[in-house]
Amino acid sequence: MKNNQKKNMDKNKKIFRAFTGLVVSDKMDKTIVVRVNRTKIHPRYHKRYNVSKNYKVHDPENRFKTGESVKFIECRPLSKDKRWRVVRGLNEA
Repeated sequence: MKNNQKKNMDKNKKIFRAFTGLVVSDKMDKTIVVRVNRTKIHPRYHKRYNVSKNYKVHDPENRFKTGESVKFIECRPLSKDKRWRVVRGLNEA
């Protein structure tokens, strides 16, 4: 293959963002709320601090319950807030 063909193949490849988090709510139908905790470093003071964000994740079988760890990836928009779908559960709390 030529170099330009390889570059074109790389451009066509879709990269999905993936996160791992803890289920904090499973009250909605086919939707779970997952909290992802990250550690960031302040740009000026170089101190570490925790940041958490909640994501609404599509769970079509209502399989995951509060307290479980799950891995999820981005997908097409499924509703106003849902742009993620669950891949698998990691372990139970």
